[in-house]
Amino acid sequence: MQGEQRASRFVHAGGQPPIRVSFEFFPPKTQEMEQTLWDSITRLAPLRPNFVSVTYGAGGSTRERTHSTVKRLLAETSLVPAAHLTCVAASCDEIDTVIRDYCAAGVRHIVALRGDPIGGIGDKYAPHPGGYRNAAHLVAGIKQLADIEVSVSAYPEKHPDSPTVQADLDMLAAKVDAGATRAITQFFFENDLYFAYLDRVHARGINVPIVPGILPVQNFNQMKNFAARCGASVPDWLAKRFDGLDGDAATRKLIAAAVAAEQVLDLVDRGVSDFHFYTMNRADLVYAICHLLGLRPAIKEAA
Repeated sequence: MQGEQRASRFVHAGGQPPIRVSFEFFPPKTQEMEQTLWDSITRLAPLRPNFVSVTYGAGGSTRERTHSTVKRLLAETSLVPAAHLTCVAASCDEIDTVIRDYCAAGVRHIVALRGDPIGGIGDKYAPHPGGYRNAAHLVAGIKQLADIEVSVSAYPEKHPDSPTVQADLDMLAAKVDAGATRAITQFFFENDLYFAYLDRVHARGINVPIVPGILPVQNFNQMKNFAARCGASVPDWLAKRFDGLDGDAATRKLIAAAVAAEQVLDLVDRGVSDFHFYTMNRADLVYAICHLLGLRPAIKEAA
């Protein structure tokens, strides 16, 4: 009851910015995954997200599936798709063709990323000899070709390839200077990390919105392995909450919902109004958290 009252106070109180959410999906590999994705999109769409993003595999490995998903979103829903794009294993000309294809399809928002090495996170990144050097270079290329919105990534705990925190901030500044108007963070579990990062970002003179990326934990062990590769810390208290639940999927889901709800409600309490959810193509936890934030499905008006 107390948590629900707190959410209501911040969502509906006068002067508090309205809560806005966005959702990230990845293109499906199989027919079964395709069904799960579209079931999730159907479930989440009535919450009227600000946009939905669709990821893009290393070296364009999911290019066609990404395009197919984006085009279906445009054709069959009223959602605003933001298509991911990376620099990996492609020339500038090849990437420019993708940008033009996106624009021709009706895309007006790209999430520009350097991308992971072809061998995966942990391998050394090497720019394509004829390609965009990094995300800042890619943002500049997009903006030169099209007058569309560009979002980029941000790292409260530093990108694992950045030599220093300052170098990481310099790269974010370069992406903003090139034309990015929003940064979406890597997931994190300690909100103090996010606010300390905001202090550093603002001290660096970067003034675009820094939207917190929220990952409801569908699978703790899988998340822990991914976090280790991408430089995100997993606090001991979080591990303890999932301890002993490897064979209890129902309780894991309840714990995951509680953890994510605590995190987002604390962020709201501290003035955050925009959230980006890494859905893992599943709607249940994300829908429940959005409900706690005060979001309700759009009601169709009677004809």
